Amino acid sequence: MGRAGMDLYPHPPGTRIEEATNFSAELGGSSGNIAAALSRFEQPTWLATSVSNDAVGRFVVQQLANYGIATDLLHTLDGDVRTSLALAESRIENQQTVIYRNQAADFQMSVAHIEAIDFSRFRAVVVTGTCLTLEPSRAATLLALKRAKAAGVLTVLDLDYRPYSWQSASAALEVYQQAVECVDLLVGNDDEFGHMSGSYAQGEAYARSLALRNKWVIYKRGAQGSLAFAPQGPAIETGIYSVTALKPIGAGDAFLGGLLASLSRAEPFATALLQASACAAIVVARVGCAPAMPTLAELNEFQAAHSADQHPIGDL
Repeated sequence: MGRAGMDLYPHPPGTRIEEATNFSAELGGSSGNIAAALSRFEQPTWLATSVSNDAVGRFVVQQLANYGIATDLLHTLDGDVRTSLALAESRIENQQTVIYRNQAADFQMSVAHIEAIDFSRFRAVVVTGTCLTLEPSRAATLLALKRAKAAGVLTVLDLDYRPYSWQSASAALEVYQQAVECVDLLVGNDDEFGHMSGSYAQGEAYARSLALRNKWVIYKRGAQGSLAFAPQGPAIETGIYSVTALKPIGAGDAFLGGLLASLSRAEPFATALLQASACAAIVVARVGCAPAMPTLAELNEFQAAHSADQHPIGDL
């Protein structure tokens, strides 16, 4: 569920936006990227969202279809709403991403939209924190999580906290806490868990505490890899796969998509974490986000040629 849009990338890689004369257009948006990652791994995938009834909205619908992502849960809206548009540079140093989100169509996903969905059809419902930012998308997202959980469906939240999108940090925290109550698996970085705990220094402890409440939690630490906390068993520390990165964006979406696809294939949790880390490494070394998502064959080839450390670090 959530944002899908058009991403524009200056060409050739390394070009700054203000100096560009040539751009490629690709599927983008956090939820669109995660859906693309799942579909690349041949997982049946739907995207519930809203897009504008214009050329950019139609571009997104066509791109979703090209990736094999089902669009029967997608609503097309008339009026002044607009599908998200982002410009993103394929460079590491002083990388710029400019996102146009005024009157974003995906924020118009409604409770009525959710009430029409039979959640028992699905194995998992995945939402990002972006969906919680504004109404009516906020109420729709919270309802979707409640209905999915009631149907026995795995509920997943990528915290995806973007402070500039919220009225205040305290308002965001209140809404996130409502969502957490309905979630089985949470994924976020150290800053996001720091926000949830009220202090960056307490973020890891907060993540651990959620596992004691019968939740699966993945605490991402950038170049230091990730910590995973499960309701039972030891915590797991997973390192990163070292690559020459082309850009810093797309890793989080690739990580979550790769993780869920691996779990769907019934891989052990530790294996899924390594595959998720590999997906993140592959994507930062390629142009784009959705088009950079690997296939299973590419993932296997990458892991055969690279290694990352992983070990249990003790009980909670």
